[in-house]
Amino acid sequence: MIVQIKKDITSDEQQQIFEVISQAGYSPKLIKTQLAGYIIGTGTGGFDIRRIGSLSGVSDIHRVTDAFKLVSRMWKVKDTAIDLGNGLSIGRDAFTIMAGPCAVEGPSQTLKTAIHLQDNGLRIMRGGVFKPRSSPYSFRGAGMEGLKEMAEICHKHEIKIVTEVMELSQIDQMYDYVDIFQVGARNSQNFNLLDALGKVDKPVLLKRGMSGTIDELLQSAEYIFSGGNEKIILCERGIRTHEHAYRNTLDLNAVPILKEKSHLPVIVDPSHGIGIRRFVEPMALAAVMAGADGIILEVHHSPEKAFSDGQQTLSFEEAKKLYLKANQTYQFLKNL
Repeated sequence: MIVQIKKDITSDEQQQIFEVISQAGYSPKLIKTQLAGYIIGTGTGGFDIRRIGSLSGVSDIHRVTDAFKLVSRMWKVKDTAIDLGNGLSIGRDAFTIMAGPCAVEGPSQTLKTAIHLQDNGLRIMRGGVFKPRSSPYSFRGAGMEGLKEMAEICHKHEIKIVTEVMELSQIDQMYDYVDIFQVGARNSQNFNLLDALGKVDKPVLLKRGMSGTIDELLQSAEYIFSGGNEKIILCERGIRTHEHAYRNTLDLNAVPILKEKSHLPVIVDPSHGIGIRRFVEPMALAAVMAGADGIILEVHHSPEKAFSDGQQTLSFEEAKKLYLKANQTYQFLKNL
């Protein structure tokens, strides 16, 4: 169960709620986030939830049978919108496109990308400064200096930054320069990292693990939410299967399932999902049709010269056409 508690709840009222939950055979746990306070009751067996709902200090109570309780739609029917400030939000009645290079290579590339995004009405740049690479000999990112340069350029152009954090020690270093922390597929079940991001007052874009199930993705999101951070964006980026004709199997089935199971916004990464440049556009448009709240794309001024993942990266001209088609598709669906 989820008990939403009032902001002005007293310690005595809270203790009484704990006692009634315990008497019912459930284990209570207090969760406080940036936005609200909750008491989570876990256990089995039935009882009349009105016993708790009528207690002083209780705002609302919900019976939630999902293992992932706080991210479940069973208690929050209305879609969550993540407010990034300056009139920009992700989820609910907004469609968001994030774009940028796989890896941040230097200020010249970042400036070209920022101008490209600004010219096309995009307000969020993705770009990795710490890169988890399969080979230790591949380019592994420009590090903190690259992030600082990226932040300086992007903020001048009023563009938000989403970039991957790989370890706990990086969170504090990156905090002042990042608008959205990304958790990559390889860290989707790094529970220590998820716990730490639960204590951060900035949005987290959580990618599905390479072999992760939908429920495992939602359980990972629950770690962040239960740690105190409600600002979570789910990302389908493809899973590893037996097929070798493309990079990953982009599981667009996950979009409507996630939207049904959770109130959190869901975006899709077709660049990693298929890994083949000429097929990124149809998969991106298919993601819009599936009901995604946004897409995150890899773009580069010269993909053939990109330090990382050039084979799946769109040129500025290719990306420009896709932005237009994606927004038109979203508006078409909205007006149906």
